[in-house]
Amino acid sequence: MKTEQEGGRPNAETGQVGMRERILAIASDLFYRRGVRAVGVDLVVEAAGIAKTSLYRHFRTKDDLIAAFLQREDEDFWACWDRVAAPHGQDGEAELAAHMGWIGERVGRPNYRGCPQLNVAAEFPDEDHPARIVARTHKQELRRRLRGIAERLQVDRPDELAAQLAVVINGAFVSSQILADDDATAILLHMARALIAAARRSRT
Repeated sequence: MKTEQEGGRPNAETGQVGMRERILAIASDLFYRRGVRAVGVDLVVEAAGIAKTSLYRHFRTKDDLIAAFLQREDEDFWACWDRVAAPHGQDGEAELAAHMGWIGERVGRPNYRGCPQLNVAAEFPDEDHPARIVARTHKQELRRRLRGIAERLQVDRPDELAAQLAVVINGAFVSSQILADDDATAILLHMARALIAAARRSRT
């Protein structure tokens, strides 16, 4: 007979983890599609089919739920980034082109509603808001990773190139509604190559 830990009936702790993830998944979908301020706790509770006390057992406040939503999105984004980066080793140019490809594909999806981090940062101007802190950390990590790529490209000012590439990527995130379905990837690739070429010309 299997124990609960070995695959039998889930124990109470497993059930609590499952409930938390279910609440977070439902809230994340609502937050992303409708906007964080437009979605109240009552709507999340109704959509999840739970008592409000169950939600507050896992998330003390709505702000905690928003921060968890952004953390979830953050983990998903960097998991995609790492999968794309893995085959390219030290080839910074190939890695950057691959990132522009998958980011362009994401931006071009019919159900894409922009970068969750930027969306929430726009809704909460308070720099100390928990969700804004997660969003700011996410964008700092993007800049750090782009700087690593710029260093592998051996340009003289990797910080400058990383900043430029970050502006291009974030610009694509906020411009998705005005781009044709197949525009984003081509534009991202073209601008990345132009910025790399300009950075290399500055060395001569």
